[in-house]
Amino acid sequence: MGHRLSKIYTRTGDNGTTGLGDGSRVPKDSARVEAYGTVDELNSAVGVLLAVPGLPAAVTPCLTEVQHELFDMGGELCIPGHHIITAEHVTRLEQALDGFNDALPALKEFILPGGGPAAAACHLARTIARRAERRAWTLARAESVNPEVLKYLNRLSDLLFVLARVLARHERGTEVLWRHDRSKPA
Repeated sequence: MGHRLSKIYTRTGDNGTTGLGDGSRVPKDSARVEAYGTVDELNSAVGVLLAVPGLPAAVTPCLTEVQHELFDMGGELCIPGHHIITAEHVTRLEQALDGFNDALPALKEFILPGGGPAAAACHLARTIARRAERRAWTLARAESVNPEVLKYLNRLSDLLFVLARVLARHERGTEVLWRHDRSKPA
């Protein structure tokens, strides 16, 4: 096991910089810090979702593995030139996505984010995944980023969308469809 923090505050960031995994220091609002910070936020949002009681049995192990992979991704993004996320990680997400999506009816309308507590938390995680992807693309325009990270975040947001649909059906039996013409009664 690597270095453990025994003292939580160091005061080294009081000047607006933070240390990367390679020991270099960068501004706290740099594209790299924004990217791995948003991945950390996404991991926390997935944790909130996993804290909702009564999730379907297949969802918990899938999202727990996602949390481990997001932690790995954060470490990868924190160390310039480091690679952890692979094509196999992306393939696993695609397989999970296909498996969860197969049981759902075709979507013919947009759905509103919400449903029960788990579905709503999943939609929030989905939107954070999209932001994490945008932040990673911002970084990729300036520095080298493992292309599998970008693919992973894209697939993860798709998986979270499908899981939100699964969870809405699990919690409420249905999804709330967006009505473009709200002048007519539902």
